[in-house]
Amino acid sequence: MDLSNEIIVHVKKDGIEYLQFRKLLEYGLINCFTTRINNFDLDGRLDKRVTDYNYNRLCSSLGIERSSIVRPNQTHSDNIQSINEVIKLTDVDGIITDTPGINLTLSFADCTPILIYDPIHKVIGNMHSGWKGTAKKIAQKAVLKMQSEYGSNPEDLIICIGPCIREDHFEVQDDVKEIYEREFSYLGRNEDIIKDEDGKPGKYLINTTLVNKLILQEVGVREQNIYDSEICTVCKSDLVHSFRADKDKSGRNVAILGLPL
Repeated sequence: MDLSNEIIVHVKKDGIEYLQFRKLLEYGLINCFTTRINNFDLDGRLDKRVTDYNYNRLCSSLGIERSSIVRPNQTHSDNIQSINEVIKLTDVDGIITDTPGINLTLSFADCTPILIYDPIHKVIGNMHSGWKGTAKKIAQKAVLKMQSEYGSNPEDLIICIGPCIREDHFEVQDDVKEIYEREFSYLGRNEDIIKDEDGKPGKYLINTTLVNKLILQEVGVREQNIYDSEICTVCKSDLVHSFRADKDKSGRNVAILGLPL
């Protein structure tokens, strides 16, 4: 099956398959979101030799060096680190750089990948925004950080939203619903963000993708500059890893974004 659409191109190369954003390719950026096709997995819990082998294959296919990969230890935080060299990062869920040759890498299995590019100042950001990160507005904080540290104008930014769990499958209970009501009622879109799940009292469906789009626009990102893959990891769990679909047996997809040398 091919996941290509007007936003995404499905690449089949060197025995592996991954997705790339057409808009980022227009700017010559290194980018990909991996799939599970042919049993491809980049879960750090795997045997290190398997993980290394798969990373080496992916880097070779993308034409980048494995030593250029920066992959932090993620904790569902709103911590964002600006870097200008390949370093080890802990407790970080967002990375920003303006340094060519550094490839920002995060892992996902339903959480929202948000890739950011400033074509004026040549700055990139890669954000891991799960429901916790979304509630903490990590994507919005990334834009503000790029603005304060690199002089980025939010109106210039290109935002790409990768495959993630979508509203029809993100079922939550009162605890998460109350967090989203508390944090986002001011947007005036509760009826779109939170919906009762039919026939399931005390169960709700939350549209985290919409929340991310709204809070990005709140700080000046243009709606027309937001490119959503519109791929649901649960619906397509036969092609991409999904924790909601596969639970503890789930592997991990990675999103990579880099400025070429």
